[in-house]
Amino acid sequence: MAEVKLLRTWSSPFPLRIVWALQLKGVPYETIYEDLSNKSPLLLQSNPVHKKVPVLLHNGNAVVESLIILEYVDETWKENPLLPEDPLERATARFWARYIDEKVLPSIWESFTKEGKEQEEGIVKAKENLKYLEEELKGKKFFGGEKVGFVDIALGWFAYNESLFEDVAGMKVVTKEEFPLLSAWAVTFADLPIIKDNWPSRDKLIAKYQAMRDSILKE
Repeated sequence: MAEVKLLRTWSSPFPLRIVWALQLKGVPYETIYEDLSNKSPLLLQSNPVHKKVPVLLHNGNAVVESLIILEYVDETWKENPLLPEDPLERATARFWARYIDEKVLPSIWESFTKEGKEQEEGIVKAKENLKYLEEELKGKKFFGGEKVGFVDIALGWFAYNESLFEDVAGMKVVTKEEFPLLSAWAVTFADLPIIKDNWPSRDKLIAKYQAMRDSILKE
Protein backbone atom coordinates (compact mmCIF):
# COMPACT_ATOMS: atom_id res chain seq x y z
CA MET A 1 0.00 0.00 0.00
CA ALA A 2 1.19 3.53 -0.81
CA GLU A 3 2.55 5.54 2.08
CA VAL A 4 0.84 8.93 2.31
CA LYS A 5 1.76 11.63 4.82
CA LEU A 6 0.45 15.17 5.13
CA LEU A 7 2.48 17.93 6.78
CA ARG A 8 0.14 20.61 8.08
CA THR A 9 -0.64 22.99 10.93
CA TRP A 10 -3.80 22.88 13.04
CA SER A 11 -5.06 26.27 11.83
CA SER A 12 -4.03 26.90 8.22
CA PRO A 13 -6.85 26.58 5.67
CA PHE A 14 -4.53 25.41 2.89
CA PRO A 15 -3.71 21.93 4.25
CA LEU A 16 -7.44 21.51 4.99
CA ARG A 17 -7.98 21.36 1.24
CA ILE A 18 -5.80 18.25 1.13
CA VAL A 19 -7.49 16.70 4.18
CA TRP A 20 -10.88 17.06 2.47
CA ALA A 21 -9.62 15.73 -0.87
CA LEU A 22 -7.94 12.65 0.62
CA GLN A 23 -10.96 11.84 2.76
CA LEU A 24 -13.42 12.37 -0.12
CA LYS A 25 -11.36 9.85 -2.07
CA GLY A 26 -11.00 7.43 0.85
CA VAL A 27 -7.19 7.62 0.85
CA PRO A 28 -5.58 6.59 4.19
CA TYR A 29 -2.87 9.00 5.31
CA GLU A 30 -0.80 10.02 8.31
CA THR A 31 -0.97 13.59 9.63
CA ILE A 32 2.21 15.30 10.81
CA TYR A 33 1.56 18.60 12.59
CA GLU A 34 4.19 21.27 12.11
CA ASP A 35 5.14 24.19 14.34
CA LEU A 36 6.03 26.92 11.85
CA SER A 37 7.96 28.84 14.50
CA ASN A 38 10.23 25.80 14.81
CA LYS A 39 10.12 24.04 11.44
CA SER A 40 11.08 20.38 11.40
CA PRO A 41 13.97 19.01 9.32
CA LEU A 42 11.35 16.98 7.41
CA LEU A 43 9.48 20.13 6.35
CA LEU A 44 12.67 21.99 5.40
CA GLN A 45 13.89 18.99 3.41
CA SER A 46 10.50 18.41 1.73
CA ASN A 47 9.80 22.03 0.82
CA PRO A 48 13.20 23.80 0.76
CA VAL A 49 12.00 26.62 -1.51
CA HIS A 50 8.93 27.93 0.39
CA LYS A 51 9.35 26.09 3.71
CA LYS A 52 5.55 26.08 4.10
CA VAL A 53 2.68 23.66 4.59
CA PRO A 54 0.95 21.77 3.17
CA VAL A 55 3.36 19.14 1.94
CA LEU A 56 2.11 15.78 0.69
CA LEU A 57 4.58 12.92 0.96
CA HIS A 58 3.66 10.01 -1.31
CA ASN A 59 6.04 7.08 -1.01
CA GLY A 60 8.69 9.55 0.14
CA ASN A 61 8.21 11.98 -2.75
CA ALA A 62 7.16 15.52 -1.82
CA VAL A 63 4.42 17.53 -3.55
CA VAL A 64 3.93 21.15 -2.42
CA GLU A 65 1.48 24.06 -2.83
CA SER A 66 -2.15 23.22 -2.04
CA LEU A 67 -3.71 23.60 -5.50
CA ILE A 68 -0.90 21.58 -7.09
CA ILE A 69 -1.31 18.90 -4.42
CA LEU A 70 -5.05 18.80 -5.13
CA GLU A 71 -4.38 18.09 -8.80
CA TYR A 72 -1.81 15.45 -7.88
CA VAL A 73 -4.27 13.75 -5.54
CA ASP A 74 -6.97 13.86 -8.22
CA GLU A 75 -4.70 12.34 -10.85
CA THR A 76 -3.28 9.67 -8.53
CA TRP A 77 -6.51 8.46 -6.92
CA LYS A 78 -9.35 8.38 -9.44
CA GLU A 79 -12.19 7.76 -6.98
CA ASN A 80 -14.60 10.73 -6.65
CA PRO A 81 -12.89 13.00 -9.20
CA LEU A 82 -12.49 16.66 -8.22
CA LEU A 83 -11.83 18.01 -11.71
CA PRO A 84 -14.26 17.39 -14.59
CA GLU A 85 -13.26 15.22 -17.56
CA ASP A 86 -13.91 17.88 -20.20
CA PRO A 87 -10.68 19.86 -20.92
CA LEU A 88 -12.48 23.21 -21.10
CA GLU A 89 -14.32 22.59 -17.83
CA ARG A 90 -11.03 21.51 -16.21
CA ALA A 91 -9.34 24.71 -17.38
CA THR A 92 -12.27 26.76 -16.06
CA ALA A 93 -12.08 25.09 -12.64
CA ARG A 94 -8.34 25.77 -12.47
CA PHE A 95 -8.96 29.40 -13.38
CA TRP A 96 -11.48 29.91 -10.56
CA ALA A 97 -9.27 28.15 -8.02
CA ARG A 98 -6.38 30.47 -8.87
CA TYR A 99 -8.74 33.45 -8.85
CA ILE A 100 -9.74 32.53 -5.29
CA ASP A 101 -6.12 32.45 -4.13
CA GLU A 102 -4.95 35.48 -6.10
CA LYS A 103 -7.96 37.82 -5.77
CA VAL A 104 -10.60 36.68 -3.27
CA LEU A 105 -8.45 35.57 -0.35
CA PRO A 106 -6.07 38.59 -0.41
CA SER A 107 -8.93 41.11 -0.60
CA ILE A 108 -10.79 39.54 2.34
CA TRP A 109 -7.61 39.29 4.41
CA GLU A 110 -6.76 42.92 3.67
CA SER A 111 -10.21 43.99 4.90
CA PHE A 112 -9.73 41.90 8.03
CA THR A 113 -6.44 43.57 8.88
CA LYS A 114 -7.72 47.15 8.47
CA GLU A 115 -10.00 49.43 10.46
CA GLY A 116 -12.55 52.15 9.74
CA LYS A 117 -12.57 53.68 6.28
CA GLU A 118 -9.74 51.45 5.02
CA GLN A 119 -11.68 48.36 6.06
CA GLU A 120 -14.84 49.65 4.35
CA GLU A 121 -12.90 50.22 1.13
CA GLY A 122 -11.42 46.74 1.41
CA ILE A 123 -14.85 45.18 1.83
CA VAL A 124 -16.06 46.91 -1.34
CA LYS A 125 -13.12 45.38 -3.24
CA ALA A 126 -13.74 41.95 -1.70
CA LYS A 127 -17.42 42.08 -2.70
CA GLU A 128 -16.49 42.98 -6.26
CA ASN A 129 -14.28 39.88 -6.40
CA LEU A 130 -16.97 37.65 -4.88
CA LYS A 131 -19.62 38.76 -7.38
CA TYR A 132 -17.90 36.69 -10.06
CA LEU A 133 -18.17 33.59 -7.87
CA GLU A 134 -21.84 34.33 -7.19
CA GLU A 135 -22.39 34.42 -10.94
CA GLU A 136 -20.50 31.14 -11.39
CA LEU A 137 -22.87 29.36 -8.97
CA LYS A 138 -26.03 30.11 -10.99
CA GLY A 139 -28.04 26.95 -11.52
CA LYS A 140 -25.62 24.85 -9.44
CA LYS A 141 -25.57 23.39 -5.93
CA PHE A 142 -21.77 23.36 -5.84
CA PHE A 143 -19.18 24.88 -8.15
CA GLY A 144 -18.60 21.28 -9.22
CA GLY A 145 -22.29 20.81 -10.06
CA GLU A 146 -24.21 18.35 -7.91
CA LYS A 147 -21.15 17.32 -5.91
CA VAL A 148 -18.11 18.93 -4.35
CA GLY A 149 -15.31 19.61 -6.81
CA PHE A 150 -11.97 21.38 -7.18
CA VAL A 151 -13.30 24.94 -6.84
CA ASP A 152 -15.46 24.08 -3.82
CA ILE A 153 -12.42 22.75 -2.00
CA ALA A 154 -10.37 25.79 -3.03
CA LEU A 155 -12.99 28.15 -1.55
CA GLY A 156 -13.84 25.87 1.37
CA TRP A 157 -12.04 28.02 3.99
CA PHE A 158 -14.53 30.81 3.28
CA ALA A 159 -17.50 28.74 4.50
CA TYR A 160 -16.02 28.75 8.02
CA ASN A 161 -13.73 31.75 8.25
CA GLU A 162 -16.11 34.42 7.02
CA SER A 163 -18.14 34.31 10.23
CA LEU A 164 -14.91 34.20 12.28
CA PHE A 165 -13.70 37.38 10.59
CA GLU A 166 -17.05 38.98 11.41
CA ASP A 167 -16.70 38.02 15.08
CA VAL A 168 -13.12 39.26 15.33
CA ALA A 169 -13.13 42.34 13.10
CA GLY A 170 -16.82 43.25 12.95
CA MET A 171 -16.79 42.95 9.15
CA LYS A 172 -19.62 41.47 7.11
CA VAL A 173 -18.66 40.72 3.53
CA VAL A 174 -21.39 38.32 2.41
CA THR A 175 -25.09 38.77 3.14
CA LYS A 176 -27.98 36.59 1.94
CA GLU A 177 -29.46 39.62 0.22
CA GLU A 178 -26.37 40.47 -1.82
CA PHE A 179 -25.01 36.95 -2.28
CA PRO A 180 -27.90 34.45 -2.01
CA LEU A 181 -26.14 31.67 -3.94
CA LEU A 182 -22.79 32.02 -2.18
CA SER A 183 -24.54 32.15 1.20
CA ALA A 184 -26.50 28.97 0.46
CA TRP A 185 -23.38 27.27 -0.88
CA ALA A 186 -21.42 28.09 2.29
CA VAL A 187 -24.10 26.54 4.53
CA THR A 188 -24.42 23.41 2.37
CA PHE A 189 -20.67 22.93 2.01
CA ALA A 190 -19.88 23.52 5.68
CA ASP A 191 -22.51 20.98 6.75
CA LEU A 192 -21.12 18.05 4.75
CA PRO A 193 -19.82 15.44 7.25
CA ILE A 194 -16.27 15.20 5.82
CA ILE A 195 -16.05 18.99 5.80
CA LYS A 196 -17.47 19.85 9.22
CA ASP A 197 -15.71 16.97 11.00
CA ASN A 198 -12.36 18.53 10.09
CA TRP A 199 -12.87 22.19 10.98
CA PRO A 200 -10.39 23.51 13.56
CA SER A 201 -11.68 24.64 16.96
CA ARG A 202 -13.70 27.83 16.48
CA ASP A 203 -12.63 29.30 19.82
CA LYS A 204 -8.94 28.58 19.16
CA LEU A 205 -9.15 30.10 15.68
CA ILE A 206 -10.88 33.24 16.97
CA ALA A 207 -8.11 33.67 19.56
CA LYS A 208 -5.43 33.16 16.89
CA TYR A 209 -7.02 35.58 14.41
CA GLN A 210 -7.57 38.17 17.13
CA ALA A 211 -3.89 38.00 18.10
CA MET A 212 -2.78 38.21 14.45
CA ARG A 213 -5.04 41.19 13.76
CA ASP A 214 -3.95 43.04 16.89
CA SER A 215 -0.30 42.49 15.98
CA ILE A 216 -0.78 43.77 12.41
CA LEU A 217 -2.78 46.84 13.53
CA LYS A 218 -0.02 47.78 15.99
CA GLU A 219 2.64 47.89 13.27
